[in-house]
Amino acid sequence: MELLLYLLVGGIIGWLAGELLSKNVPGGIIGNVVAGIIGAWLGSSLFGSFGPAIAGIAIIPGLLGAIIFVFLLGVAMKAIK
Repeated sequence: MELLLYLLVGGIIGWLAGELLSKNVPGGIIGNVVAGIIGAWLGSSLFGSFGPAIAGIAIIPGLLGAIIFVFLLGVAMKAIK
């Protein structure tokens, strides 16, 4: 159950980061989950763990990290085209 909640929170964070940047995360739902989980890891590495946490993911640093990750992913996808 904990893993399911972790994936759900990661997906929501990834989706929200894509919406805030007005970019589509490649891969749909799975892409959102991956972007949210990698973003949460990146955000906690850069900013630490502060603010509310759900399923072990600190929401504020996770969202900031996901925004950075989605932005960099968009730049990389544009460079490939």
